[in-house]
This record gives sequence, C-alpha cells and structure tokens, in this order.
Amino acid sequence: MYERALFAVWLLTLVLFKNTESCELRPVLAQVPRRLPAGYVISEGTEELTLKGCAAKPVGFTSSDPDFAVNTDGTLITVRSLVITTKRFSVLVQDERGLDWRVDIILSCKPEASQKSSSAAHKRIKRRWRPLPFSVIENDSPPFPKDVEMIASDSSVNYTVYYEISGPGVTTDPVGLFQLNKNTGMVIVTRAVDREQYPQINFIARVFDQSGREVDAFLPITVNVDDKNDNAPEFTGGRVFTVEERCRAGTFIGRVNATDKDQANTPHTAIRFSLFNATDMFSINSLTGELTAKTNTLDREAQDKVYVGIEIRDMAGAPSGLFTRGTVMINITDVNDNPPTFKEKLYKANVQENQENVLVTRIPVEDKDLVNTPNWKALFEVTKGNESGQFRMETDPKTNEGLLYVIKGLDFEKTPVINLVITARNAVPLVGTGTTWLSVPLELSVGNEDEGPEFNPGILYLKVKENVPNGTVIGTYKALDPETKNSNGIKYYKLTDPGNWITVVENTGELKTANTIDRESPLVHQDKYNITIRAVDESKKIGKGMVIIQIEDENDNIPVISGTDLVICSRDDTLSSVLVEAVDLDKPPFSVPFIFELGAEQGGKWKLKDTTDSTVVLEQAAAMPNGLYSVPILVKDLQGIGKEQTVNVRVCTCEREDNGAGICGTRSASTSLGSLGILALVLSSLLLLLLCLLLIFICSTKKDKLYLNDDTGTGGMLLKSNTEAPGEEVKDGALMMIPGTDIDGSHTISPMVNKNMTSAAGQIGQQFFQGGGVYNTTTQDFGAEKYYSSGRYDNNLYGSAGFQKFSNTNALDTWKTNGRYLERKLAYFGGEEEGRYADDLLKTYGNEGAGSPAGSVGCCSMLGEQDSLDFLNTLGPKFRPLADVCYTTNKTGI
Repeated sequence: MYERALFAVWLLTLVLFKNTESCELRPVLAQVPRRLPAGYVISEGTEELTLKGCAAKPVGFTSSDPDFAVNTDGTLITVRSLVITTKRFSVLVQDERGLDWRVDIILSCKPEASQKSSSAAHKRIKRRWRPLPFSVIENDSPPFPKDVEMIASDSSVNYTVYYEISGPGVTTDPVGLFQLNKNTGMVIVTRAVDREQYPQINFIARVFDQSGREVDAFLPITVNVDDKNDNAPEFTGGRVFTVEERCRAGTFIGRVNATDKDQANTPHTAIRFSLFNATDMFSINSLTGELTAKTNTLDREAQDKVYVGIEIRDMAGAPSGLFTRGTVMINITDVNDNPPTFKEKLYKANVQENQENVLVTRIPVEDKDLVNTPNWKALFEVTKGNESGQFRMETDPKTNEGLLYVIKGLDFEKTPVINLVITARNAVPLVGTGTTWLSVPLELSVGNEDEGPEFNPGILYLKVKENVPNGTVIGTYKALDPETKNSNGIKYYKLTDPGNWITVVENTGELKTANTIDRESPLVHQDKYNITIRAVDESKKIGKGMVIIQIEDENDNIPVISGTDLVICSRDDTLSSVLVEAVDLDKPPFSVPFIFELGAEQGGKWKLKDTTDSTVVLEQAAAMPNGLYSVPILVKDLQGIGKEQTVNVRVCTCEREDNGAGICGTRSASTSLGSLGILALVLSSLLLLLLCLLLIFICSTKKDKLYLNDDTGTGGMLLKSNTEAPGEEVKDGALMMIPGTDIDGSHTISPMVNKNMTSAAGQIGQQFFQGGGVYNTTTQDFGAEKYYSSGRYDNNLYGSAGFQKFSNTNALDTWKTNGRYLERKLAYFGGEEEGRYADDLLKTYGNEGAGSPAGSVGCCSMLGEQDSLDFLNTLGPKFRPLADVCYTTNKTGI
C-alpha cells in the first residue's frame, strides 16, 4: 500500500508539472486608435489572458497600469481617456491553483489611411517590428556576452537596413549592458544584471537604410530582468519580547517580521518561519511569524530570559530555499507564585518580664520571587498566642525579615513561656499555584525579675453612702509580692484623692472616710469617685492600684425654685400666668415628682395648675394692677421634705416676650416726650446755629478802634515773627545781662548806658545774652495789663567777657506774654482806619554818640558788622519786605 501511495503522488506531480510546463503565454499585441475614450474595450489577442491552452483556469487579474482594467472574460478596458502612440504594461493572472502568470500587453496605434498617388491609389504596406518583448535572467552565469533576442523590421524586405539602439542600458546607466549587431539585429547582453537594482530596462531601437534614412518608426524595447532567488530573507523590527510566567498556553508573545529583496508574490519571497530550539516552551506560526507560549509552566525563577533560535526560509520553506537564522530574546516577568518560606521549623526567643516596646527577635524568610517587588515583600502576623494584644510584627524593608515586638509587659509569674504562631504572607495574592501561606511556631521564654507589689484586683470597686461619719471603714485594699505571694512588709499611701475624703492605713491598707462624702459634689462623675493607692515593699519597689467608690444617694437636699424673680404680662381683662420650676440635687426617689402648694399669706390672689414632676403654673386668680407681688409657695420632694419659698412676681405691661418670658417695658422722661421732645431738640439746635452765624457776621463787619497806650508817646509797628517759643539755646543756656540794668530792671549795674534803648514802638527795653546772642525784652501797657515781650537778634555783639550769667527762669512766662501781646496788636491792625498807616512811618532813633558800645538801636540796625547785608539774602518770603526796609534805612542813615 505504501508503494502504491508513493506512485500515485509521483504520477500526480508529473501530471501537474507537465501541465505547468506545457502552458506557454505570449505577449498580447493589439492595435488601437491613437485616442482611446474611457470604457474602450480591447479584445484583440486577449485570449492569452484566459490562459488558453493551459490546464488551469484564471481566477483573478491585476493590471500594472492603472489606466487599464481587466474584465472577467480577459478583455482589457480603459479606465480614462488616453492619447497613446505605444503602450506597454503587464497583467498578472492568478490561476485556481494559486500560481501567478504574467502576460505582457503591447498596444500600438493603428496606421493612418494610405497616401494617394496621381496615377492610382496604392495601399500602404503594414510594417512591424518583431519579436517583442524579451527578458534576461538576473545574475546569469558567464560566459558573456550572450545573445538575448533578435529584432527585425519589415522594412528590411524592401531596403538594406542596419539597426541602432540607445537609451538606458546602452548609452546611459547602466551603460554598455546591451549591445546590438547592426546587421543582424541581435541584442547581446554583456554582463550580469541585478534585478533588485534594475528590474526593468527600457531603450529604443531604430532602423536605417544604407543612406542613413530611418525607414521605420522607432520601437521602444523593454527588457525584463527575470528574478532569480539570489537573496535570503532578512529579519526586520525588534526581536525582544516579554511574557508573564505561568501564563496560559497559546498566550500571544509577539510577532517576528522578515522581508526578502526578491520579486514579490513569487516563491522567491514566500517566507516560512520555524524554531530550532525552545520548542517545548514556545511555538511560532510558520506563515505569520507570531510567537505564542506552548505551555503554562513558564517559570521565571528557573529561567528569566530565554533565547529562541528562529529560521526564516524562502521558497515556502522548501529545502532549496535560502534561509537566515536569528535569535529572539523572551523576558519572562515575575508573578507571585512563591510564598515566603521560613528557614527554621521552630524559632525560640527570650524576653524579660515587664518590658514594653522592645524587639524580641528577627525571623528570616526566603522568597524566590523578584526582589523588592510586592511579590517578594513579606508581611508577618501573630496568628496564635496574641489574643491580649501584647505583640506586634513589622517587616525590615532591607532584609525582608520579620520583627517581633513586645508592646505590653509580660508577667513571668503568670506565663513563664508563651507559644506563638507566626504567619508570613506577601503584599499581593498568590497566583497559579496550589500552595498557601506558611506558618511557624515560636517559643518565647519570659525572664523573671524582682517586681514591685501588685494589687489584686487592679481596680477595686466599693459602694458607700454619702454623708457617712468620718472615720468609717469603707474597705481594705491590699497588694501582694509576686514572688512571695504575701503582703508582709508592704506599706500603703495615697497617690490621688481630689477631695481628700479618704485616708489609708499605712500598714493594713484599710480605707477610712476623712471628710464628708457628697454625691452632689463636682468631683463626682456619674456617682463615682476615684482614688489611686501606692504600695511600697521593703525593697522600695512600687505598685499602683485604683479604687472606684460608687456613692449611694441620700435625701440630703430639698427642692429649690430655680428662678424666684418672675414676670407676668398684664393683658387687659385676661388673667395671665407664669411657669415656676424647681430642682433637687438628689436622685429619685429623693427628688421628683415635687409637690407644690400655695402659702397661706397669698391672699387668694393666686392659684396653681398644670403640675408636672418639677414645674407648676402660677396663675392670677383675679385681675390685679401692675406691681411687684410676693407669692409664698411650698415645694416638697417625693418623701415630703421641703420648705416654703417666696417668689417675686412682677405684673407689668410687657414690651415683648422672649421665649415665653415677659419683658416689662421701661419708659423714661425723654421717651415720654415722644415727638414733642424731638421737635424741641431740633428747634434748639437751629437756634444755636443762628446765633453762631450772627456772631460770625458781627465779628467780620465791626471795625472798632483799639488804641495802644504807649508810654513813650511814639507809634510803633508790630513786626511779625515766625518764632513761637524760645529756642533750644534759651531753654538750655544761661542769660547774660548787658551793662545798664539788672535782670529785673530795678538796679543800675553800670553807668555805661545812661539812656534806655528805644525800640520802633517806643518800648523801654533790656538786652540779655543767651548762649552768646543778644536777647531784647520790652514791656508795654495795654489798659490795666502789662505785657512782656522779647525779640532775638544777632549774636557775638559784645562777646562774653566781663558779663555775668543769670538763669532764665521766667522764659516760658515771657513767651506766653508775647503771644497775648501779638493777639492784641493784630486786633489793632485789623480795626484801624486808613489813617493809621501814618503811625507806621520810620522813626528817628536817638544816637548814642561816638564811642557808644551800643551804637544805633534802630529796628533794622545791625548789632554786629554794620557794613554787611549778606544775611538779607537768606531771609524767607515773609521777611522780604522787612529786608527791603532795612536796606533803605541803612542807605539813608536813619
């Protein structure tokens, strides 16, 4: 049977090969009009496109020229309007077996009408070039040159002709590839040609007679370079891929890309992919190059990088095809498929009792997953033995070890050995594995220490009635030595007792009352009072305990009316009422519900109604005028204990009510005036305003004369000064008197000056020195008052030698006097008639004579250098007129 099957396959292959070899296709040669409209059908010679004479049938057509399409019957059709002389293109025909056949199409113009002669009409003979087209084999083997094809023109029948070729491959690049035997028309190829560089070469052939005249139209010649499988496939694109470990079989990993420089759509470029290693882990699609996982057992911990060898071979993978081999790297990424594992089966550790927040031990683990990822990081937990919350687990971020801490002190006497179970897990769940998180036992030994006494219980609860007598024993609170289990030698002391209500017997631990225990005290919260006790043994070690005293209530408080000042709003004939509320600090049954009764002295004016546990409504029994009334009310608790209390009730016309409570209206005299009072205030304000306006008018229009009493009989001009008070030199320095008079003007100091210096206003003056400067003082009478004024002049007049210093104790009074003097003088200037300006003329001053140290004392005279007027340039704008007057006086010698 096997031999028969092989024979059948051989016979079928022979038949197919024979049919394939016997199918020969010729170029389609057709003549068409020079102008071709769109949709023009060319059927001449197109039977070749139907694979006539071949065993297979065509199933598809592809035109290399977009101007032409192929119908299903093999006829050509123009896609758009064209104007052609010659046209050459090819059609790729695909048969039902998947093989491709190329048919060359050559279109030429139909000849025009034959020319007419005078004797007769001769029909033009059709001339053609033959044979067309032809091809050469890529990279053909030597020897060269080789004959390719012969070209011939029908004009050679009538003429002796020779041929010439030109264009690419002949006279242009690649130059000299083709040559031509001019006489025979044989085209010769001179060397091998690479199709990948020159897939097609087009040049022109011409024919000439012996005289050099071209006897036929030139013919474009196309030489097709037939592909030869001379290029092996090449890898393109990246060749590094990534896949997760434990992924499913068939998971897509990536695509390997390859290309071939040979002619497309031929067996020379039919690439097939195959693996030559790691075939148990991966597979590749031979046609597309897609890599997939072949198994679900990829393990990063076993191999995190896999180098896969891939072969790409053309000729559809046939053994005769060219191939290339390359390597693809596949990175296997980590998933959490390995739990943390403990290095020991049992861990042991030690810790001293009573230690808190200390590191007990480190627990190392191993994890095969990728380091420093959530798949590797371990989280630890005490899953057994930590019911009381005495332990805490942490993770060392560098070593991934578990850290066991004791956060509450352990007791050796209670548990000398503690057995724990530690469980380790990762930050993310396990993937693709049946294993679970692992645990390990840990044996913790507690070390013994000499401890202080311990109270048992740690918190003692006692019940005590309030107001028990002082010295009453309310309980005993003892502590035991953990080692000896007795309380010998232990003494007891109070640590805290906010109200100092309890005393502790030092040797026995008895608790006695020291002061009155009051349940209603602010020191008591929810009927509980706390104290803390300290126990000290013979080794001075200390233990602490707490006593919580539950205070039981007694009826030691009576109900009290919370607000005894009440307001009732009178509403014409309607009787009003007010709510009375009482409170009792005791608890039931020693408090609410209260019993309310009116006292005997209320006179029948009031009554009670709507009694609740702690309130009652006090209502008027009859209408009564506004006023303040005292109402006696007896309030008793549930045990009948209470007393009569007085409530002050004010009956009034309410201004408003705030949350049910009346607020009496208060009227003063100002408010009782109402609109009349407001009107009176407005009228008085207007009257005051009119008086002010009248005074302003009178003061601005009246011009009464004000005469100055001048003892000297001379007129004077007031010189306005910007100085408002003595300068710093007057306050600080001492005054030096000029020879002539003493400081109070009563004694003559020197006969050097017999005459008083007369000012421009006729004032009798004195001169003083202050800090080296001269200071002039004058007195002037205005009515019954004398004014004392002063003016400051230049310094360094007489120097300081030979003068006596005096303190200026009256300087401040002097300047106040100057102010009053200036005000009166200004009033005089404002009220004088026009004729007053005659009194302001310059006066002639007495000349002291030659040799007088004082010289002229005119108002504008210089006390220093008389010839220097430079200081006038430094005066401000207010003193500029004075400077002009002084300058004129100095020039005229007045």
